[in-house]
Amino acid sequence: MAAIARGSVREVRASDVEAAGLAAADAGPFLAALRSAVGGHGDATAAWAAVVAAGVLRPDHPHALHQLVYYSVYAGWDHAGRGPPPYWFPSPIDCKQTNLGRVMEENGPKLLGASYKDPISSFGLFHKFAVENQEVYWKIVLKELSIKFLQEPMSILDASDKSKKGGTWFPGAVLNIAECCLLPRPSQNRTDESTAIVWRDEGFDDDPVNRMSLKELRTQVMTVANALDTMFQKGDRIAIDMPMTCNAVIIYLAIILGGFVVVSIADSFAPQEIGTRMRVAKAKAIFTQDFIIRGGKKFPLYSCVMKGTSCKAIVIPATGDFLGVTLRNGDMSWKDFLSRAAGRSSMYSPVYQPADALINILFSSGTTGEPKAIPWTQLCPIRCGADTWANLDVRPKDISCLPTNLGWVMGPIQLFACFLNGATLALYHGSPLGRGFCKFVQDAHVSALGSVPSLVKLWKAGNHSKGLDWTKIRVLATTGEASDIDDNLWLSSRTCYKPIVECCGGTELASSFIQGSLLQPQVFGAFSGASMSTGFVILDEQGNPYPDDVPCSGEVGLFPLYFGATDRLLNADHDKVYFDGMPVYRGRQLRRHGDIIQRTVGGYYVVLGRADDTMNLGGIKTSSVEIERVCNGADEGLLETAAVSVKPSGGGPEQLAILAVRKDRSATYDANLLKAKFQRAIQKNLNPLFRVSYVKVVPEFPRTASNKLLRRVLRDQLKHEHANHSKL
Repeated sequence: MAAIARGSVREVRASDVEAAGLAAADAGPFLAALRSAVGGHGDATAAWAAVVAAGVLRPDHPHALHQLVYYSVYAGWDHAGRGPPPYWFPSPIDCKQTNLGRVMEENGPKLLGASYKDPISSFGLFHKFAVENQEVYWKIVLKELSIKFLQEPMSILDASDKSKKGGTWFPGAVLNIAECCLLPRPSQNRTDESTAIVWRDEGFDDDPVNRMSLKELRTQVMTVANALDTMFQKGDRIAIDMPMTCNAVIIYLAIILGGFVVVSIADSFAPQEIGTRMRVAKAKAIFTQDFIIRGGKKFPLYSCVMKGTSCKAIVIPATGDFLGVTLRNGDMSWKDFLSRAAGRSSMYSPVYQPADALINILFSSGTTGEPKAIPWTQLCPIRCGADTWANLDVRPKDISCLPTNLGWVMGPIQLFACFLNGATLALYHGSPLGRGFCKFVQDAHVSALGSVPSLVKLWKAGNHSKGLDWTKIRVLATTGEASDIDDNLWLSSRTCYKPIVECCGGTELASSFIQGSLLQPQVFGAFSGASMSTGFVILDEQGNPYPDDVPCSGEVGLFPLYFGATDRLLNADHDKVYFDGMPVYRGRQLRRHGDIIQRTVGGYYVVLGRADDTMNLGGIKTSSVEIERVCNGADEGLLETAAVSVKPSGGGPEQLAILAVRKDRSATYDANLLKAKFQRAIQKNLNPLFRVSYVKVVPEFPRTASNKLLRRVLRDQLKHEHANHSKL
């Protein structure tokens, strides 16, 4: 059920409230509370803030009711003059209790002088200071994170050698970043008894959640590290291809603690893709599971690994203590592997290495050609922890959950973000798509919940949070693809309108370059600024930067002194990929990221897609994301859409094709009617000159392992389908 917004929240009537799903007996009291909260507030932002503060809208209310109120409040909003409307506002009192606000209160007056006022009004000044004085900023942040150096760095940043475009960070520092994750830290109130991990296995959704203390985690990591020492040489590269379970986290930390290198492989990859990554990384062995359990079904994993590589596999049972597969010669069960540590000391001496030592090889998510092998050093986890500390405000005692995998970047980010900030890592051993995961979020008392937009769309479509209490969530985060405004309205409403921090970055950055902040008002589906210490410009088509305060759109150019970013690739020319052809700005060549972004009125940012996802329709450049935002709301039966342009085989201008996935896969549909709806939505909300040439409903979209939509694959499929036609 979807609500029809009124021209003003004051025009909402009892009949509207009932039509949105509230019982007739409740409609009158609700309407009275709504009008009381709105009161004499003339500005829409003040009216919305008052509605949220008064608790007029509750998580158990129908989503249509939330839609009715939100869209009616902002019905007359001047988007062109004011930018996107905010739904969340930082509190002048609470802001000083955030990680960044607390540090700003302590350091702001001496760093910014009389210009410093408070964390909210001075945020822009402090961010600029952090970009221009990275040595000062990172020295402050290091004190906040759980970082233990065997040898302290001689300096934070050495930028004297211009041939090193990204500078040299933490020269002289020696540490083991896995050890930093495993030690008690009094300043974070983290003791051996602190809960390091909470988890639940799918199918046991009514059982209490399981807990592992920091001491238990450290003991198990040391056991695995001792076993690794009996089989491998320091520096050997060892792959992990399995779901992100407790065992996967233990193995990951043990490999790094022991001075080996993790090779990250997503558990969704086909044998050929596994083999390619094992070969490129020169991996010596691989940890995997016999099966993957998802939605009550068993999917083979070990058999895929066997087909993909001849390297030694150490195989863990998905359930119970015994494997459900027969191992090939040379492979080893998890039980036999752990037995190799028997008789060795229960303690383990970490292998300390320079800050720029390799600890993890990750891969770009592309599926054509050889994926880029992206090396992570010990600097990368520090960036993960720091951005989560600053932008998501994750604190000690927080319980953080993000359904992900160690095979792509969000897995390691989530792991280090928790352990370096003294937070608890929450893991659900099973599918995150349904009610079981949503109930785990409630039962584990998750306070920081991360997601990707397609997941939120499924939770919303299935109403999987119905009857569950998500009000312990303090902050939400989303990444991976463009957010849908209405889906985010649903997500935030389940938590009494907590903020959703939008994040966009890359594996090679170990972080997000643009991100929301709890010291700035937040809007649905947009970013409020650059992440801390990050600088960037938006380039026009000639490569010239737009002024910093001008609404515009173009390719982003990152400032090259970016802590945590790669300075090399293992199988490609780093300079060619990230720097060649980029303009010089303020004496340094900008770093390429490949995103097209828009700066709106009001200073918010929207990612319009990759540079190769732009299309030219009738001489007008636009992006797939812009069109999809409009089309997603054109029909209530749609789950999601994808927009691609195809050049006809006979030549001529690019033609727009819209592919769609419906909520009810079995329902019939009228392609011409759907095409007409898309056309009307695009003409009304985007550009009257754009024409939809082709519409197709498909069961699902092809995606990368990190859940990014593969428009390129859709484009190639359409091109193949229509190879013999001059027009779609």
